[in-house]
Amino acid sequence: MRILAFSDLHRDLGRAASLVERSADADVVIGAGDFASVHEGLDETIGALAAIETPTVLVPGNNETADALRDSASAWSAATVLHGESAKIGGTTFFGLGAGIPVTPWDWSFDLSDDEATAALEPCPQGAVMVLHSPPLGHCDVAGSGQSLGSQALADAIERLAPPLAVCGHIHESWGARSRIGQTEIANLGPDGATFDV
Repeated sequence: MRILAFSDLHRDLGRAASLVERSADADVVIGAGDFASVHEGLDETIGALAAIETPTVLVPGNNETADALRDSASAWSAATVLHGESAKIGGTTFFGLGAGIPVTPWDWSFDLSDDEATAALEPCPQGAVMVLHSPPLGHCDVAGSGQSLGSQALADAIERLAPPLAVCGHIHESWGARSRIGQTEIANLGPDGATFDV
């Protein structure tokens, strides 16, 4: 299965148009959150992406809520919004969990604590592709300050569930970074996106 995955468009309609073009060569498209910027421009960005006809998995970032993303993508027939749930596409199971994890410093942000994330990860099936907005602690999560800002709950879940692939975004300075936990490939995507064979 060929996957085209991206994160953190933040209203960049030029990059959205490029992803629409590239989606024709993929079996599944993943959007790993932050389509909006501080809750602005979500409909515009999802509207640009809705030309994608390939089956698409979306998770909310910290710049939009799960409910807002579901509302915005409701008319996009190829898209499935996942936040604490899974879906099967072409024989492969995908599990999605969005939001900023752990809680960010911004009062406008859609966040979960590590404890809330641990509970939300309970239904994740063993071996499902994990579509996350936030990175696991110590992997693809280094900010401009040099701090690792990822989630211990996500790192623990990846170690326990051994997904073939875990994709994320959120920490812009780590866009393009790759890591591994056991056999799991971890990728911080960024808005230009990347392709994976699973």
